[in-house]
Amino acid sequence: MTFHFINVQYCYNYLLDQIPIGLLLYSHIPTAIVAVLFGAFVVTQARKLSGTTLFIVCLMFAGWCAADLASWFAFLGSGITMFTWTLVDLFAVSFFFFAYYFLYTFITERDLPLWQKLGSILILAPTFVYTFLGSNLTSYDANTCEAIEQQWIVLYPYVVEVTYLVAVLAIGVWQYKRAVSSIARRKTVLATIGVTLFLLFFFSATLAVNLLVNYDAAEEFAYNYGIYGLFGMPILLGYLGYLIVRYHAFDLRVFGAQALTVALAMLLAAEIAFTSSSVNLILIAITLFLTMVVGVILIRSVRREIDQRQRIEKLAHELEETNRRQESLIHFVGHEVKGFLTKDMSAFAALTEGDYGPLPDGMKPFVEGALASSRDGARSVIEILQASNQKKGTVEYKKEPFDMKALAEEWYGKLKEAAAKKNLALNLSIDAAGEPYTVNGDHNQLGDHVLRNLIENSINYTPSGSVSVSLSKKAGKIIFAVKDTGVGISPEDKKRLFTEGGHGKDSIKVNAHSTGYGLFIAKNVVTAHGGTIGADSDGPGKGSTFTVELPAA
Repeated sequence: MTFHFINVQYCYNYLLDQIPIGLLLYSHIPTAIVAVLFGAFVVTQARKLSGTTLFIVCLMFAGWCAADLASWFAFLGSGITMFTWTLVDLFAVSFFFFAYYFLYTFITERDLPLWQKLGSILILAPTFVYTFLGSNLTSYDANTCEAIEQQWIVLYPYVVEVTYLVAVLAIGVWQYKRAVSSIARRKTVLATIGVTLFLLFFFSATLAVNLLVNYDAAEEFAYNYGIYGLFGMPILLGYLGYLIVRYHAFDLRVFGAQALTVALAMLLAAEIAFTSSSVNLILIAITLFLTMVVGVILIRSVRREIDQRQRIEKLAHELEETNRRQESLIHFVGHEVKGFLTKDMSAFAALTEGDYGPLPDGMKPFVEGALASSRDGARSVIEILQASNQKKGTVEYKKEPFDMKALAEEWYGKLKEAAAKKNLALNLSIDAAGEPYTVNGDHNQLGDHVLRNLIENSINYTPSGSVSVSLSKKAGKIIFAVKDTGVGISPEDKKRLFTEGGHGKDSIKVNAHSTGYGLFIAKNVVTAHGGTIGADSDGPGKGSTFTVELPAA
């Protein structure tokens, strides 16, 4: 074994000729220390699985830095060099796996599935086996200051690294498509870019070294390129620091700004120890001072932002609680009023129908008017309650197949008398009446809140002329339309249609009992059934057409 130790001084000179020792130390030591401290702060403060996996990534990265740095100092002895060189691949594939593990837990807020853990064990197992058996290195040649490696084993870690690079991109794209908010998408993009750049820097640098050495291209300085792959870690920490400050990643808030400032300051301060130029020292000192100033400003601004956010969150909570109480009050009052109106309707209907004997001629119009007013009032309360339930998402639809033609004929018959009282011609047209008009939906909701509402609206907003109801079938759609010769719709009013409380500018003059919720409810019901609803008009005084399209069953 003594031949392994010959020409040790040559290896020392070889190191000095390859790269400045200051740059070699600076690229490994401060980067590893900052990474470990950053990861340690996150895992102690956040206490989340994503924080734990990030800490492990930082530890594995620091382990790689220590092993790689030791392998540079070949003059320490071939035994130490072979030991540390053997561990390099093990640390590399480990932090690639944990980088993917971290990204998955960070953007999904769930643990890695068991099948992925088992698959990763199978992928990483060969590297662990050949590392502990020492089969990846056969010997160390001190004459050339290089270890003699098994080429097929050397290539395997690159396969593993590419696998996890692809997995990182895949989970990022997958989660981006699943994200329900723009903030979640931005967080996913930033985290994915940070992890990808970190791994890509490292992978491309180490692969470049391997190719240059194997193909004798720039072999004299080939190993220098591996150093630049380490600077992917500061990029990752920068992205994570931004996520912490901007989006409260890990729920660290102020700590994120503090950690980012300290990390940058440490990297700059460490550079002072590895430079001898007075000009560089002055420039670094100025940069360090400015970094600290900007860091203090950043921390203070983050604290102010947090205070403002907390006040806004408090106000939002109070407003939400107030709205909840108001909704409860509206529901209570609405149900009570509806109950009273229902009793009045029953009493007036009994009187009108002669259940208590014939009414005097002068009283009958009064009772009929009271019955109509009670019905209008009950209808208004029902619309308000229905709109409130739709906003809360508590409306349930009992969907089952039914005949839309029969439903249209039913409401046409019920509202024919109301049209006759205004001397309006109410017409019903059904194309190919013999064909089935089957719809899968809630019979009562579509009938009461859509068909009735649209026909009744046209009657109410048509002073004279006609109301035409039609039903047709085209391209798998059942089309229900109501066309009138009424007051029409102005372009300004059209913008307010189908919105909550969306009255037309002068509609209240035509229909004093309108709540503005009818079309809002109709739109929600139609949308819940996978259909569309719209309105068309040539302008005020030129009538209007309301059209509903529903999927045919």
